[in-house]
Order: sequence, then structure tokens, then C-alpha cells
Amino acid sequence: MTVSIVVVSHSEKIADGAVELAAQMAPDVVILPAGGTDDGRIGTSLEKVLAAIEQAGGQPGGREGGAGTVVLTDLGSAVMTAESALEFLENPADVLLADAPLVEGLVAAAVAAQGGADVHGVLKAAEGTRVPANQPATATAEAEQEPVSSAAPDSTGDFELVNQAGMHARPAAKVAGGLASLEAEVTINGVDGASMTGLMTLGAGKGTVLHVEAWGADAERAVEYVGGLVQAGFGEP
Repeated sequence: MTVSIVVVSHSEKIADGAVELAAQMAPDVVILPAGGTDDGRIGTSLEKVLAAIEQAGGQPGGREGGAGTVVLTDLGSAVMTAESALEFLENPADVLLADAPLVEGLVAAAVAAQGGADVHGVLKAAEGTRVPANQPATATAEAEQEPVSSAAPDSTGDFELVNQAGMHARPAAKVAGGLASLEAEVTINGVDGASMTGLMTLGAGKGTVLHVEAWGADAERAVEYVGGLVQAGFGEP
């Protein structure tokens, strides 16, 4: 059973569209929208959020044997609605609220869940797409290029991108989401391999060689995971 995801938005259309997008990359993950008010207006509904969390699993009346739920939101009051919903839950520890951008965070979380990450790994994948407040994206990219460790890596690999579009959003999400579930710190051409945003800043097109370095218990597994995706062209032409 995979981790489930709930999307809380002020707009029913935004929530439904975000779920549709993420479902394309994570067909086996339960992703539920909770958008708009009960009467179809712009706003948030505590009842809708509670119903989605219950349906997602881990709460009375929901999916049996749920692996936990990660909740993503769009704007400030949606966060407050989600936090209020958590206060009503019988098992609040099974539901984690992500501090992440809605679309990028959702895609990364969905791919991590599809790859078998636990609820904390899915949360980490979502929050790895966040740009810190008052810090431009370029500064974040530069920070992500700092070495993860000063020690020699436990495993390395070099893999040439063979898919036509290179490292765009979908491959970046697959790489970052999968690595988030492993016990390893990974850099790819100097950026954090578990950061979807960092990977996309590489601008790596077809023919680019990705140099992967990994540290930790799952270092070898992490390198093999990235290599397998790259060599298979991420399932793309």
C-alpha cells in the first residue's frame, strides 16, 4: 500500500487539475482533491478536507492498511484549514502537512510515493522543491551545487541522457522522488539529486553525461536507480 496524498486548494478546478497532472506520473498512488467550498465557491472547506483525508486512508472509514497521508496546500488559509482538519483526526501522526509549492511539491511527492517511499520520504520529496523565503531560485540552485559531503563518495556512476527532451520536469521528478526514499545523499552534476528543482536547473539535454555521486547505506542502490532511469530514457522516446 502506497502513501496517499491530499491536495487542498481554494479552487476546485486547481485541485482537480493538479491531481490529474500528478496521476500521470504516479498511476498507483491515491491522490485526492479537496478544492473550493461546499457550495462551489472559491475558498476552502474543513468538511471536504476531512472527507478526503478519511478516504485517503489511515483514518476510521478510510482505506484499510493505509501507509499514511501527505497533505499539500496552495495559499495561507488552506494551510489553516488543513491544520484544523488534523486536530480532528483520531490518528494525526499518520497525516503530515507539507510546506511545499503545490504543483512542484505534488509531482515530487507523487513520484516518491509511486516509488515506494514511506510517508516521511514522500514529505521530504515534496519539501525538497521549496525555495526558501527571500531567496531567489538562482541562489537556491547555487546552494544546491555545494558538495553534500567532503568525504569520498561510496558509489559513483556516469550516465548519458538518451531521451530526446533530457532532464525536464517528469524525469527530474522521477529521479528526486525515488532518491528521497533511499538512505543516501546523492549529487548529480553537483546538485542535490533529491531536489526536483535543482535537477531542472542543470538544463541537461540529450547527450549530457550525468555524474552521480552517493554517500550512505544505499549509495550503490541510489547510483543504480539513477542509471536505470537514464539508460531506459525515463520511459520516453
